[in-house]
Amino acid sequence: MFQNYLKIAWRNLLKHRLYSAIKIGGFACSIAACILITLYIIHEISYDKSYPDGDRIYRIVAQFNDNGKIMKGVSFQAPFSKAVKADFPQVEMVGRTLPNSLFYGAGSNQLSIEGDPTSIYEEGFTYMDQELLNMLQLPMAFGKRSEALKDPYSLVMTKSKAEKYFAGKNPIGKTVYLNGDRSKPYTIKGVIEDLPSTSHLKPFTFLLTLNGVVFYPGEQDNWGATNYPTYVKLREGTDIAQFENILTKEILRKYVIPNMREAGNVRADIIEKNVRLSLQPVKDIHLYSADIHDYPQMQKGDIKFVWLFGGIAAFILLIACINFINLSTAKSANRAKEVGLRKVVGSYRSGLIAQFLAESTLYSILSFLIGLLFAWLLLPLFNALSGKELDFPWSSWQLLPIILCSALFVGLIAGIYPSFYLSGFRPIAVLKGELSQGSRNPFLRNGLVVFQFVTSIMLIIGTLIINNQMNFILNKKVGFDKDQVMILQGTNTLGNQINVLKEELQKLPQVKIASVSDFLPVRLEGVKRNGNSFWKEGKTTEEAPAGGQFWEVDENYLATLGMTLLSGRNFDKDMVTDSQAVIINQKLAKDLGLKNPVGARITNGRVFTVIGVVEDFNFESLKDEVEGLCMALSNSPTMLAVKVNGKDMSTAVQAIGAVWKKFSPDQAMRYTFLDEGYANMYMDVKRTGNIFTSFAALAIFIACLGLFGLAAFTTEQRTKEIGIRKVLGASVNGIVQLLTKDFLRLVFVAIVIASPLAWWAMNKWLQDFAYRIEIKWWVFAIAGCAAIIIAILTVSFQAIKAALANPTKSLRSE
Repeated sequence: MFQNYLKIAWRNLLKHRLYSAIKIGGFACSIAACILITLYIIHEISYDKSYPDGDRIYRIVAQFNDNGKIMKGVSFQAPFSKAVKADFPQVEMVGRTLPNSLFYGAGSNQLSIEGDPTSIYEEGFTYMDQELLNMLQLPMAFGKRSEALKDPYSLVMTKSKAEKYFAGKNPIGKTVYLNGDRSKPYTIKGVIEDLPSTSHLKPFTFLLTLNGVVFYPGEQDNWGATNYPTYVKLREGTDIAQFENILTKEILRKYVIPNMREAGNVRADIIEKNVRLSLQPVKDIHLYSADIHDYPQMQKGDIKFVWLFGGIAAFILLIACINFINLSTAKSANRAKEVGLRKVVGSYRSGLIAQFLAESTLYSILSFLIGLLFAWLLLPLFNALSGKELDFPWSSWQLLPIILCSALFVGLIAGIYPSFYLSGFRPIAVLKGELSQGSRNPFLRNGLVVFQFVTSIMLIIGTLIINNQMNFILNKKVGFDKDQVMILQGTNTLGNQINVLKEELQKLPQVKIASVSDFLPVRLEGVKRNGNSFWKEGKTTEEAPAGGQFWEVDENYLATLGMTLLSGRNFDKDMVTDSQAVIINQKLAKDLGLKNPVGARITNGRVFTVIGVVEDFNFESLKDEVEGLCMALSNSPTMLAVKVNGKDMSTAVQAIGAVWKKFSPDQAMRYTFLDEGYANMYMDVKRTGNIFTSFAALAIFIACLGLFGLAAFTTEQRTKEIGIRKVLGASVNGIVQLLTKDFLRLVFVAIVIASPLAWWAMNKWLQDFAYRIEIKWWVFAIAGCAAIIIAILTVSFQAIKAALANPTKSLRSE
């Protein structure tokens, strides 16, 4: 019997090729989208699940409630880990890492092997405790894990890096140097297997020991500086909530608060009341850290994107199912006589239901097979859009069962209503011709069409707003000139020659001016950030500090980056007093309550005189407000910014490269442009917009397929009516209006429903940005007009075709 059902289903599929193509095409496109999004979601939720005992490993997070605004961070004091291990028996292991490029060795370096003068740029350096390496149980390719970071100046690299420098050899015991510094030889003590792409530590390919490292005198005992992300492994059976409370209370009571009071910090009581330490499971770090201040090297996802793309996948699949239901019920007249005759000759309703479910399942299986092929072909494009490196799981034994079960499930879900609806026809009514016009109850079908267009219009509005926000960000005046600024990286290997290089470059006709500093207003690899507290001189024990950045720059910095000096003067390297001078931004002046900042004296431990105030500029993401900033005349030589004449950029790069080669013949010149770095800061938002736009277009396409099918069926059912109207004098325009007006009513209803829903959803999304666009009325007007035009173009093809048909053909049988 089942074989018979499949034969009939196949014959119906071939008989109605247009409808079959629409059903299968819509299904296949939606399934391809769902497969791609599913691969993305599986990848995102798979992070950090490969560590043995990973369910007992946590990262410690500090939360500070600042008048209702919750700020979170993962950096702790150097002695914090020792205190946690010594004071809390619940802790089995504790370890630190330090990826902050403020500290020599972390971030990026020029690496050279002993005996080879070639210096090669490498990223992905972080300091790490031996205990953390043990805790994570990272698999080793060479060396003993328990001793890999045990000794001072020991280094661990990944297997791919070891193969790059020591192809086919065991590198244990080899010596490497960072940035040409021969006074600090690092010995390779271990090689770990390459970290999986689903590890938040994936960016780190070189691990430097923290054993014996002291970055400044007293640093390892200093409870006033927070720099170290800290991880713990708890003993089995530990009550997490109870431990968090004990940890917060004891660390603050025993260490942090006494240290603050001893230093005369007036915020000690506020910190004691409003700080809480919590534990973040290591498997949650990737998706649940969007609101946590972290280091830029750490790979971050966002659970909101997982839910967003999952919702889009569900909507796209639902739209395809709606097409199937609409077309199946709309063609009820075509199947009515078949149902009536089957019932007359003895068919049970259950048999008819099974027949129609077999048809929907056949459509679903064919659609899944085609969708699988589409997904495989489109995966490289999806990877480019999402910035991921997803692979198609052809080798996974679960693929076939999942696809088969999904095809059966979707086929049953899509076919269940049409099968019950069609099998419920009464034979007498059918054979009398009472169902000749198909389904007489269009409310469900119309409701489903409205749902399709509500979804499509919301996606159009979302796409417009995301793109507008991106354009706003990339074109907003940010307070500095990011165009035609070339950043030379790795200049710290030049030592004292860097200033000579700067002078030589400024002699080139292609160069306007150059500045030495690795504190830049964009996020590039190696660009430094810090956190400082500032007071007016003499007020450290009386007033709360103002937070801000402390940047080391040279006298050309403002001119090179096009910053506006509002009052006072710029630095002068020939003035001895400028070694104790600073230039601050408007924000810091406001936070310190300086009405006349120029000449004021401020301190962050050292006392400075303010000689100038610059206009506020955004040096972090526009998702955040401008922070306070204090710039001092000093040496920070990792990067050199070069303002280039924009007439012939390629010639300028060649000329700069020639000068570079004279100074560093064994080190390739690395450079980027400031505007590229600025754009890369918002790459995640841009990728989200591109993915959103792509899936919005797909959803609209699938909805249009269904609308096209319904329009084709409607014109087919009204062929004789159209013929009679034409004989009686109806115009082509009148007939087209007759056939399109019902569909346009549905689109107008969809616009009314979709607009407030889209406004609410996109307003919530924009809340993540401190600087954002306002949602204008014309966005909804454009989306509505687009939906109307799409509907008219989709329906009018069939309507015009029917209106132009010869009426004698349709009336011949009457």
